[in-house]
Amino acid sequence: MASPPTLAHSSCPNDTFVFHAWSTGLLPGRPAPAVTIADIDVTNSLAAQGKLDVLKISYAALPYVLDRYALLPCGGALGHGCGPLLLTRTPCEPAALEGRVVAIPTERSTAYLLFRLWAREALGGGEVRTVTMPFHRIMPAVRDGEVDAGLVIHEARFTFHEYGLHRLVDLGEAWEAQTGLPIPLGAIVARRDLGAARLSGITEAIRGSVRHAWADPEASRDHVRAHAQEMAPEVQKRHIELYVNEYTEDLGPHGYVAVRALLDRAARAGAVPSIPPEALDPVGAAG
Repeated sequence: MASPPTLAHSSCPNDTFVFHAWSTGLLPGRPAPAVTIADIDVTNSLAAQGKLDVLKISYAALPYVLDRYALLPCGGALGHGCGPLLLTRTPCEPAALEGRVVAIPTERSTAYLLFRLWAREALGGGEVRTVTMPFHRIMPAVRDGEVDAGLVIHEARFTFHEYGLHRLVDLGEAWEAQTGLPIPLGAIVARRDLGAARLSGITEAIRGSVRHAWADPEASRDHVRAHAQEMAPEVQKRHIELYVNEYTEDLGPHGYVAVRALLDRAARAGAVPSIPPEALDPVGAAG
């Protein structure tokens, strides 16, 4: 009998909510995986090293690991009205950022990828300087004038007003206005060498975990809160409602089109390697 898979995902409420049932052995016939909870830049790095079986990574990191990992059709983050925000201390126009310093959470993030695509047009060829810093430091750094702007994700869209900051652009809205597509944020990948049968079983375990979470939201409440103690319960709830949606249960044809559109645009801009047509073929999509 094969050993349980290894799984890595973030401590964000959407991930702990989605994976709770599977990771705590609540799904009959689906052995609980060995779980590592880490920031997304860590899981991106782990995927690049090929060390774990199943991981939540940024879509921006996906082209770099598709030789070893397959994109799974469930468990990830993709949707409408959930994109990254670019924040400033005072209201300004995009052109005012030229030559300025923008804090970003990590260079291989979907947020930074979207920022690069937006900046190519919005700044008319102008450039900004970027500095990488931990996500929790970005809004205070903008507020305190340490940087000129900050790129933020997740619950920051609910809390940036508390820091007196202004939204320069919602990069998800910009993407949707251009494409009419949902924005791909976080992908679930699994090692291709696990084989078709195990990949199918892992897919169904994740999908079952999503459905269990929806059917009994209270079951995961303490688990979610334990990993997001710095976040108010209402913010945790809004976070889950925004990032766990129909595409989490199944990417579906529309989701795959969105993923392909993002990665193809990024490849044309020289931001990520191009990927062959078959690289995103659905794995374990039946459900």
